[in-house]
Amino acid sequence: MDHARLLDSLRRAVERAPQDAALRAHLAELLVQAGLAEEAIGHVGLLLAAEPGNPTYLALMRAAIAGGAPPGPGGEGPGVFDVQLGEPPSGALPGAEGFDWGAAERDLTGGLAHEPVETPLRLTDVGGLDEVKAELEAAFLAPLRHPELRARYGATLRGGLLLYGPPGCGKTHLARAVAGELGARFIPVSLADVLSGWVGQSEGNLAERFGYARAQAPCVVFLDEVDALGRSRAALGRGGSALRGVVNQLLAELDGVTSTNEGVYVLAATNAPWDVDPALRRPGRLDRTLFVAPPDEPARIAILRSHLARLPLAGDVDVADLARRTEGHSGADLALACRSAAQSALLAAARTGATDRPVGRGDLEAALAGVRPSTGAWFASARNVVLFADPTGEFAPLAAHMRTRGLL
Repeated sequence: MDHARLLDSLRRAVERAPQDAALRAHLAELLVQAGLAEEAIGHVGLLLAAEPGNPTYLALMRAAIAGGAPPGPGGEGPGVFDVQLGEPPSGALPGAEGFDWGAAERDLTGGLAHEPVETPLRLTDVGGLDEVKAELEAAFLAPLRHPELRARYGATLRGGLLLYGPPGCGKTHLARAVAGELGARFIPVSLADVLSGWVGQSEGNLAERFGYARAQAPCVVFLDEVDALGRSRAALGRGGSALRGVVNQLLAELDGVTSTNEGVYVLAATNAPWDVDPALRRPGRLDRTLFVAPPDEPARIAILRSHLARLPLAGDVDVADLARRTEGHSGADLALACRSAAQSALLAAARTGATDRPVGRGDLEAALAGVRPSTGAWFASARNVVLFADPTGEFAPLAAHMRTRGLL
């Protein structure tokens, strides 16, 4: 069966079983591979409406946005959700009569119906990363804490801060800590909170999130994975035209075109700052950037101690030695190693019937041996940007970090 016939068969199968999420996800994945980005975005939009925040669907949406090509003539099969028209397929989904399309849309912005996430975190709770904390203090926190000095030196609070770096290195953790330093509410906004298959609804969802934030000021609005929410419109091309309006709306919200953003502090995080629309990084918007490197040795010690604190540890565990030997590991890598070591000790206790089998050095070393540093692939991709696509030196801190570690 050729690829086109397979796609048609899967489309018909999805029509017959519109609630089969696995089948729809498989179809969307094949559509991405075939370059049918807009059709794929429509299907993934429905999946995210039912399960906002599902990491598999979010990854699939990013793939559709990044690598999809527009469908060719006649490329859309029967019953495809049209993201341009914003309409459910008319008469094409037998058995879908009971599906509440309005409820699905409400689910996307369901976070508005709940209290924003509160955080007791402070920067002192973040282990290591002293240089990052100092830059946060200078670029963001000091002007907020000292309004009289801000007025004296003409410092402005307009604009936001963009945190970038490898995945799993604590960007979200830092954003929560900043909210804790300010004593402010923490309001996360991600692609799942905004995305809609209806024309204009995604922009409306984003405006609603910012309206809610203004009503809750002072607060920190955290734009997670902002490269998906505010992807470069040049990179989107025709295949991502449905998301251009979201980028434009985000620009308007950051500018405070229709409302003041007084007391609304915007932080954003991304693993791919070079994919963020350049207009978002202009003065008055996300105009300050901060590179969040993999945890240094003091940070690795703090992370390991935090994850091992509630486990029964053997006396031969040397956390400082483990930290010295885990250069390049992200915080997420270290957390995984601690969980794996605990699971190993648990299984050993279950086999022997012991109730006090501690987590030993051997458990941790075996776990770390099975967890390769996840930051290597990210630095490999960043290397080309630093060497060949950074004429203004925007990513100079990243380049300096890579040079000191022999990565350039």
